[in-house]
This record gives sequence, C-alpha cells and structure tokens, in this order.
Amino acid sequence: MTYTTTNPYTGEVLATFPTLTDDGVAHALDAAHAAFLAWRETSFATRRTILQRAADLLRARADDHARLLTLEMGKLFTEAKAEIELSAKIFEYYVHHAERLLQPERLTVADPAEGEAILVHEPLGVLLAIEPWNFPFYQVARIAAPQLSAGNTVLLKHAANVPQCAAAFATLLREAGLPDGGFTNLYVTRAQLETIIDDPRVCGVALTGSEGAGAAVAVQAGRALKKSTLELGGADAFVVLANADLDKTARWAVIGRHWNAGQVCVSSKRMIVVDAVYDAFLERYRAGVAGLVAGDPFDPRTTLAPLSSQGAADELREKVRQAVDHGARAEAVGPPVPNRGAFMQPTILTGIAPDNPARDWEFFGPVSMVFRAADEAEAIRIANDSPYGLGGSVFTGDPQHGIDVARKISTGMVFVNHPTKVEADLPFGGIRRSGYGRELLGLGLKEFVNHKLIAAVDIDARF
Repeated sequence: MTYTTTNPYTGEVLATFPTLTDDGVAHALDAAHAAFLAWRETSFATRRTILQRAADLLRARADDHARLLTLEMGKLFTEAKAEIELSAKIFEYYVHHAERLLQPERLTVADPAEGEAILVHEPLGVLLAIEPWNFPFYQVARIAAPQLSAGNTVLLKHAANVPQCAAAFATLLREAGLPDGGFTNLYVTRAQLETIIDDPRVCGVALTGSEGAGAAVAVQAGRALKKSTLELGGADAFVVLANADLDKTARWAVIGRHWNAGQVCVSSKRMIVVDAVYDAFLERYRAGVAGLVAGDPFDPRTTLAPLSSQGAADELREKVRQAVDHGARAEAVGPPVPNRGAFMQPTILTGIAPDNPARDWEFFGPVSMVFRAADEAEAIRIANDSPYGLGGSVFTGDPQHGIDVARKISTGMVFVNHPTKVEADLPFGGIRRSGYGRELLGLGLKEFVNHKLIAAVDIDARF
C-alpha cells in the first residue's frame, strides 16, 4: 500500500510517505494503550478543554486545512472550507454534551427496598478507525470527537491518497493538548491492520468505506471478538411527488447529486419521479446539470470538481458502459469537461429495466439514475428496491405527508424537501449493505463504551 498525494486536477504526484515498520506498529499500540490508561481517568473538564482547542484550531487554520483537502482529493475549495467548519462543530457538540450523555443512569428496580441499580458508561480502550478519502477531516472527526470524549484513544488508518490530511489531523489534536498516544495516524499495510485488530488492547473497529473493505474488516473483527461499526455505500432515493415545487426540487437534485463531485455515500443517486411530473422535472434537472462548471477546484467559479483519481473516473465510465450494455440509455449532459484532470462528464441514465444489474449499483460520481414511477406507491416501491439503506429524501408540497412517505422508505435517514442534511447534531448510519451502527450524537458516543450495571443489593434480599 503506497501513501501518495496526487493532485486529481493536475495529475502531479506531490508527495509519498513510507509505511510504518512492524516495530513502529508495536510502539503505536503500546503508546495508545498507555495513553488510554491515563485518559480514561482524565476529567471531563480537561477533555472538554482539549476538544474545544481542536475546534478553535480548525477554524483558525481553515484555509490551510481546506487547501490540503483540495490538493489531495480534488474537493472544491469552498466545499473543503465547509467541511472544516462542520468538523469543528462536531468537536463542539461533544464539548457541550458528552458529559451529560455519559452520566450514570439510575434504573427502576422492582423492589426499591432490596437495593438500587445504576448503569454506567465506561470507555473500553484503544479504537481503530479506518476512514475514506472523500471527506478527509469530517469522517475522522465523526469518530474521533465522540470516542475521545468517552475516554477511549484512537488509532487512525486513513485512505492512502490523503496522507497529508491524516497527518494534519493528528497534528491538530496534539497541538490542542491531547496526550501522546491519544490519537495516532498510521501509514500501515493490510497485514499490519490485521495485527492491530487482533491485538487484545484494541477494543473495536470503526470503518467507513467500501462494501468489500467493510466485509473483510467485519470478518476479522468478528473472529477476534471485537465490536465493529460500518458505514458503507449508498444509493439514496430522491423521491419527487406530484405536488412538489419542481423548480426548487430540481435545484436541490442537482446539488444533492453533484456536491463533492458526486462522491458522497448519501448523495441523491436515484431520482424517482412520479409520472405526472416526470417530464417537467427531467427538463429542469437536465438544464441544471448542464449549468455545472467543471474546472480548477480552487477557482470559485468552478461548481463541478474532478474525481479523486484518474482510476476512479475510469472505473465510473466503465460502470456506465456496462449499464448501457444491459439496456440503459446514457445521456451526456452539459459542455465537455476538461481533458486535464480526473473529470467525468455528467451523465443521466434512464430506461434502467428491472433486470438491469445497474439498478443495484452505486455510481460514485456525477452519474444520475432517473426512474419514472406510475404513482406514489410505485415510487416508494422503487425506493425500497435497493440493497442499500443509508439515506434518502422526499420532495412534496405537503411536508406532513412527506413525513408519512418517509416512514415507508426503508433506510437509515430520510429528509423531507432536502437531499441530505449533514449536521453535527444529527445521527448518521444505515442498514443492509450500507452497514450498521451509528455515528454522532449519543448513539455514536456510546457505540464503544461498556454499559456496566452496578447494583447495590440488600444482603437480606431474596435470591
């Protein structure tokens, strides 16, 4: 595994980093465990202060951090700055709420005269975080902030194409005052990952990434009897009902599908439109996609970034070709994208028959699948006809009815009249092939803690 910074816009290799030696891995494990033994006893006041410093440093150096995101994976600089701010907000959420969320809970017992029972939430140990390239800071903040708040320590294995982002995040936490070993960035091989997961001091694994990576890590974690959480792919439905405001809905559809160049687990990949407004929506959507401007991600006029690598662009084009081979219609939309950089021409796929395997694929880039539904009931059926279950949305002029429809869509998150609301104070996670477990809020905070029962029982109580 090579850890390399390659600018997706220019193709230039900017830096390479060697993988850690086996002795280096052993040292990192020792340091993380030693840090945990002290960190778990550290007061919330101290933890809170360090997390707030991290948020403050993120904001103070927002341009520098955002520049790294754009250089390493091609994200629009404006979107990169928004990611830095979101990461700061995640740290601040736990600054304000972690202590309350981890308070012991007094349980109601059948006979209070026989004693009392409380449930305490204690940290488990060292946690391994395996994170992807598409949100190099946000994804890490989503696991680091709650787990450090809980008293765990974290080892990070980041994607191999964002090594400088990984190092910068570790530096950020060290400068915020986190003790050595509290958060460690590792450039490791797959074999070394197995060593880390098998180490008895490692209490669990949190992975965001592909289905293949998730399945492999889940198998090994299960074999080692370690808990894992997985946030994997998605093919979110974007359901358009007959009474939706089509102008606004189409604008949201363009944004929902093409932010971060479409490289988002929760982007709106499947447009499902009821027949009554299908043609009118598609006309507006096509015009909106055609208005995207592909170019230098540092240029504020650019609205469509390159993909993360030339390999990613080539793979996406091949998936479109296969979808067409199975009967889909592909329409290239808008002016030709630049020859320079890992760009993919925005594409709309229609006529995707039930037997076309592309219906079950995740297109990770600016490719939209558009389905015509006879009515609302069929729109819900198509939305649920997916192996994934991460996010989704419903657009309607009647928000209360949108909530009723959202309840019928089988997925981890559904938004009414918004493609996806990624916030520090909303939970994140999915079902089926989109993974299991939740991140953020109290749900994410308590994924890797020991929910320990302590009961003080009257010595004369019944058996």
